[in-house]
Amino acid sequence: MTAIRVASQLTEPINAEVLRRVSAETGEGTVELITLPRGVPADWPREADVFVAAPFRRAGGDLPAQPPGWPFNLRWVQLISVGIDFYPDWLFDGPVVTAAKRSSATALAEFSLAAIFAAAKRFPEVWIRQASDWRPTPLGLVEGATLGIVGFGGIGQALAPKALALGMKVVAIRRGPGDLGVPGVERVDSVAELFARADHVVLAAPATAETHHLVNRAVLAQAKPGLHIVNVARGALIDDQALLEALGDGRVSLATLDVTHPEPLPDGHPYYSHPRVRLSPHTSVFTPDTHANLAAQLSHNLIRFRRGEPLEDVVDLARGY
Repeated sequence: MTAIRVASQLTEPINAEVLRRVSAETGEGTVELITLPRGVPADWPREADVFVAAPFRRAGGDLPAQPPGWPFNLRWVQLISVGIDFYPDWLFDGPVVTAAKRSSATALAEFSLAAIFAAAKRFPEVWIRQASDWRPTPLGLVEGATLGIVGFGGIGQALAPKALALGMKVVAIRRGPGDLGVPGVERVDSVAELFARADHVVLAAPATAETHHLVNRAVLAQAKPGLHIVNVARGALIDDQALLEALGDGRVSLATLDVTHPEPLPDGHPYYSHPRVRLSPHTSVFTPDTHANLAAQLSHNLIRFRRGEPLEDVVDLARGY
């Protein structure tokens, strides 16, 4: 059988791990990997069957035009991210597209919990550097606090059991019907209700037309006083001006933002200097397990593709993820 030709924008170590996994399952020579730079290659490998695509832009950036001849001879496109908003529309106008769903769920869940602990224990401001600072600082508890999760896909499902094990109460909202699938998590009917009940809110929903500025003045007006917001999803979920106003009047006590819109924020943006904003450069997914998970998921689907079996984690354009 002819080898499957894969044009990949993953790094060489991940490509090597994919090749090792597939070869161990299907034999040597069943997959050929071609490493491509990010973006639209000037010299597209027309013989490729599969395209493994890295994001074509950062949040708020421009997307490239469709290259002549698209989709060439491709039979499948695999995204290396969960969300589809960093890719051009034309990428979905061709063969089947799958996403790296759940690949970073543990990393994002841990980052969210770390942010919650840092807020409760007042890290890093609790650290002292001189004798005159030696006085007790009132701290909060994580146990007994209420966590609200907006979006209950892979991230929410990874986060909720960890929070419950810590003695937190967990409420969540998601788009689809049915049981949330995690015992002990209470489903709420609206984002406003979730904000009104939660001490900490983790945003874990995809960026779609429906979720754009989901966190707005109306929702923040209902927030429980002293709310802590953690965003590990997409910056476009938050109306920045509304959040700054809520931080200013104390309705929101702290915002931990690993994502923004655009990325990077321009110099001088209020988030950089705001005393109640903890800003990080979209770094929560950069853990060894994310890379290992990417390799495992791509290998698994390559094996299914070679066997003629249905691919997993196919993108649903109607839902936006």
